[in-house]
Amino acid sequence: MVLADLTAGAVEDARTRELTRPLSAVQAAAADRAPALDALAALAPAERVKIIAEVKRASPSRGDLAAIPDPAHQASLYRTGGASAISVLTEQRKFKGSLDDLAAVRAAVDLPLLRKDFIATEYQVWEARATGADLVLLIVAALDDDTLRRLYDLVLELGMTPLIETHDAAELDRALALEAQLIGVNARNLSTFELDPDLFGRLAPTIPAGVIKIAESAVLAPKDVRHYRDAGADVVLIGEALVTGDPVATLQTYLEAGS
Repeated sequence: MVLADLTAGAVEDARTRELTRPLSAVQAAAADRAPALDALAALAPAERVKIIAEVKRASPSRGDLAAIPDPAHQASLYRTGGASAISVLTEQRKFKGSLDDLAAVRAAVDLPLLRKDFIATEYQVWEARATGADLVLLIVAALDDDTLRRLYDLVLELGMTPLIETHDAAELDRALALEAQLIGVNARNLSTFELDPDLFGRLAPTIPAGVIKIAESAVLAPKDVRHYRDAGADVVLIGEALVTGDPVATLQTYLEAGS
């Protein structure tokens, strides 16, 4: 199972980091951080779709996408293009990201930042805050109910916003049981890596009013943004299309398509 392997690898890498940077040091760094930015306000529904733009070098399904030697510059382009928030992949084995990328982006932009990784431990949540993240991705399929609740509560306790990612109706029910305010529906099944661009449209009507709805994956053209917007998406998370072309022009075109 791809998701289980990715999560196990991310947890193993976090444990390796903890050997040289114990939890107490990470907690002290988190305490020194300015409070997290209000991601819910930044991503609140508006007249046109909002975009979370992703710093993404590679993926298991697509291989290498872009070198991105300067993630801070990439993030600055996203800000110029009109992104409402920025996602930074910090998983190193398959996505070639790092916490250094997150730190560099934090120093460069004042938009809310999502730490996108395979988070399964409290240590990883504390790392996110210590590095300047405002949002933390929690993937329902990767976590049992007790772990999901524990990490969700810790993200909130640290002043950040949890983005709860789902892939089917059962996972959406688990996300709603948390009373999550930010729910993503990922068109990519992280066990098989197959895409279902219509999944969001099937699940969105069951998400209550007041919950911010995020469509993830399967966005390669303006029509894909329009497709998600028509299905009820408040926000679309986009990675590949922004790192393989002109990010400013692409963002502006996508925002226009979602108006």
